[in-house]
Amino acid sequence: MPGVRTFLGLLAALTACGVVAFLGYCVYFDRKRRGDPAFKRRLRDKRRAEQPKAKERCAQLWDPANEKLQELLHEVQMGELWLSRGEHRMGVEHLSNALLLCGQPQELLKVFKVTLPPRVFEMLLHKIPLICQQFEADMNEQEYLEDDPD
Repeated sequence: MPGVRTFLGLLAALTACGVVAFLGYCVYFDRKRRGDPAFKRRLRDKRRAEQPKAKERCAQLWDPANEKLQELLHEVQMGELWLSRGEHRMGVEHLSNALLLCGQPQELLKVFKVTLPPRVFEMLLHKIPLICQQFEADMNEQEYLEDDPD
């Protein structure tokens, strides 16, 4: 057993030395890279170029004039109002409309799962197939209207 123990100790020491050497290598080149004036200039230019794009995306998402977002928020508020009054059916109706309007319905469902009572969330889940059918019917009607030359 002393041979195996010695071998494992040597292996552990070599592994530790390898890890220390690798980390030293990473730290050395990171400091060298960060100290380079060209790197700092490229990083600054890159951040300046991305800054207007980020502001534009943010403004576009939360622009009060964005009708779709306003309608989505209105439907969620109406659903909350009906639920607070005890009218679960009407509340679920408005929340399902919000799901139709939402660009990421899976994320909205996750929020609803956390915030809604389990019974109401279950009612909403049972309504999802009807929502999908309504959405498909609306899309087919819209395609029909676009194809009609009159």
